[in-house]
Amino acid sequence: MRSNRSPEARLDEAIGLSAAINLDIVQSGIVKINNPKPATLFGEGKVAELAGIVASEDLDLVVIDHPLSPVQQRNLERRLKTKVIDRTGLILEIFGDRARTKEGRLQVDLAHLSWQKSRLVRSWTHLERQRGGAGFMGGPGETQIEADRRQIQDRIMALQKQLEQVRRTRELHRKKRKKIPQPVVALVGYTNAGKSTLFNRLTESDVFAKDLLFATLDPTLRKVTLPHGREVILSDTVGFISDLPTHLVAAFRATLEEVLEADLILHVRDISHPDTDAQAEDVKKTLDILGVDAITGAPVVEVWNKIDCLDEAYRDKLLQDAGPEGPIALSALTGAGVDQLSSRIDAFMAQHDDLLTVRVPVAEGALLAKLYQMAEVLERSDAEDFVTVEVRVSDKQRGPFRDMFAANIEI
Repeated sequence: MRSNRSPEARLDEAIGLSAAINLDIVQSGIVKINNPKPATLFGEGKVAELAGIVASEDLDLVVIDHPLSPVQQRNLERRLKTKVIDRTGLILEIFGDRARTKEGRLQVDLAHLSWQKSRLVRSWTHLERQRGGAGFMGGPGETQIEADRRQIQDRIMALQKQLEQVRRTRELHRKKRKKIPQPVVALVGYTNAGKSTLFNRLTESDVFAKDLLFATLDPTLRKVTLPHGREVILSDTVGFISDLPTHLVAAFRATLEEVLEADLILHVRDISHPDTDAQAEDVKKTLDILGVDAITGAPVVEVWNKIDCLDEAYRDKLLQDAGPEGPIALSALTGAGVDQLSSRIDAFMAQHDDLLTVRVPVAEGALLAKLYQMAEVLERSDAEDFVTVEVRVSDKQRGPFRDMFAANIEI
């Protein structure tokens, strides 16, 4: 159980997840379990009560926001006479519905097969008629189960090979980007924290953004021009959620590797949510699983989104407590505070820059044009024979710039 959440908050999130795939919620509630039953999770009385609700309402699906073993899932489906899925199954259904790109569908298929592999006892209905056997020799049912398990394993291996190719392609793209002096800024955060809305605000794009859990699944990258003319690549990633299954994180690693390559990570929080602190902790846990701190060492800046949903007094207190170097409070929807975020990103990128004075002969127009491409010109002075410029050179461009203008840089 997720001890850092109240039961009411967990129920609200489960309802939100169900609504994300347009399920009609007929009835919901909280069940207190003192002694989980290995066979059905719930006690006999609760199972009978649920069966009565399912029968009276003629329900097609029961969602239980708790991990179910394959045996528990199978037994509950038999007793309730309807389909039963747990939290992992629900998240997989959402991901399957949201995936649009070939890469996204590959990752969803891999995660689903990995989860389904252990559930052959109830997932594959043709096995229900093929159980039996005696002693140590398996009957035809066991033979069929093993055949199906091998078939799933073969499919998993094929998907892993295709995703490895995706990973290699992404790596090639990242290597190409590294040749261009544009740092990467990654947006991460709990699902429905407003990452895509902020992404659209910063990039003037129209990426799908809605008040919905897991509204965005496939990663998106766009170029952003900061206040002083510097360009960065902004990356929008899939939202995180509490109790995200480990194999699901593994399946989406090709997508989440964009975070591992980032120069700066913006952790977008829905500061108006009653469970915002618990959500932030879940995001940090997922980043730890990815090894962000160990691999990249990229700094993480908190962005407190949806301040327009707060009352004025609390919003003013937040802004005062944040301070100039603390979290950035903003509203991606209204645009309030977004300029401060752009300036903070700009200032971070500039802290490792070189400030240089360069003299270029007037006759070398092509070299001067190249200077403008590779650096930010802060000041320019034109003389009869030379153009003297004060420039800011980014950390990524420092080596190539110094190589090209070695004879022109003033010591």
